[in-house]
Amino acid sequence: MPKIYLIDVTNRDGVQTSRICLSKLQKTILNMYLNEMGVFQSEFGFPLTHHETNYLNANLELAESGVLSPLRLGGWIRAIKGDVVETFKNCPKIKHLNLSISTSDQMIMHKFKGKLDHKAIISEMSEAVQTARQKGAESIGVNAEDASRTSLDYLIKFVGALKEAGADRFRYCDTLGCDSPFSIYDRIKKIAAEVRIPIELHCHNDLGMVVGTSVGGAIAANDAGVDAYINTCVNGMGERAGNADLVAVILAIRYGSGLHDKYQLDERVNLKAAWKACKYASYAFGIPIPINQPGVGSNAFAHESGIHADGALKDRRNYELYDYEELGRGEMEVIETGRQITVGEYSGIKGFRNVYEKLEVEFKGEAEANRILELVRFANVHNQKPLVQEELRFIAQHPEIAKKILTMSPLAGEKSK
Repeated sequence: MPKIYLIDVTNRDGVQTSRICLSKLQKTILNMYLNEMGVFQSEFGFPLTHHETNYLNANLELAESGVLSPLRLGGWIRAIKGDVVETFKNCPKIKHLNLSISTSDQMIMHKFKGKLDHKAIISEMSEAVQTARQKGAESIGVNAEDASRTSLDYLIKFVGALKEAGADRFRYCDTLGCDSPFSIYDRIKKIAAEVRIPIELHCHNDLGMVVGTSVGGAIAANDAGVDAYINTCVNGMGERAGNADLVAVILAIRYGSGLHDKYQLDERVNLKAAWKACKYASYAFGIPIPINQPGVGSNAFAHESGIHADGALKDRRNYELYDYEELGRGEMEVIETGRQITVGEYSGIKGFRNVYEKLEVEFKGEAEANRILELVRFANVHNQKPLVQEELRFIAQHPEIAKKILTMSPLAGEKSK
């Protein structure tokens, strides 16, 4: 029976969102949460972007050591042979890639400006896929940017070519968010039936239908007998109006009428970590979670109307579709209201030790404590905001990895003048 898997793209598409960003440490912690949530793969960054290299390689080390496992770490690059070659120079241990190229006539005429035509696009993509496989890629997805505005006949030809070249998945990109759940269902089912290859759904929320289109495409793939992979972002972050919200997608598949009893979501998915993951992402992005956000918004389980409150108190099922405990909500949260000692870029050893003692983290001696303190200072400069418990613990547990993540080498490739 085909399944639906989740590939989260917060650390790639999410951070491309205008006016927001994540530090490399925050991206790492988010990967830890995605692993805890049972996400199949994190699109963790750009192997060709110099300032990402240390972070990418450090996270690949975490994966190799089992800390970030079984989560797969996938890089995003253009479907160009040169990009593939450079990727494996920068990140020799990378195993999973998504190669992207535009396919619509709009993009061919008004983005490529005549440099590529339909035939050349397939040729470039095929060469890139073959090179990635030769270099050691274990899984390869190929993205058709603006697939929703691409001729279906050409798209089927493109997908057939990528399968023949050796790719593992096809990513259908509704780049402008113009598909509806109905149009994407029809298109995906035809592609999947014709080519028989697993399909990723990468949708945007420009029309407010992103979860519907993502799920609609996924069930079309399953109905045609192939696995589906939905691209998500934590809290629905993403370019312009955003991408499919991770939690909302999970809830839709698990509780949607006609879905929960027919389609199978990856059994590793663990909603228990959702509350913590979404709160962390909100803090890291500096963007509050909307009060009406499915599952994790402050009003998701709030009742004020007399009829609703009365009904919910009698039986939560009267007005609640799923349980708040399922999302990791309802646990006691302690908020300090008296004296607080925090650690920052100018902290001393006594205050630092006080904070870590509360986290029940012990150091072998003064030298180790001072070494971790120095890393914590750098991390505060790196994040430009107070570190949270998850970040403090991570630095203490993985100091060498933290050092790599925090290390930047601007203009390192320039020759000395």
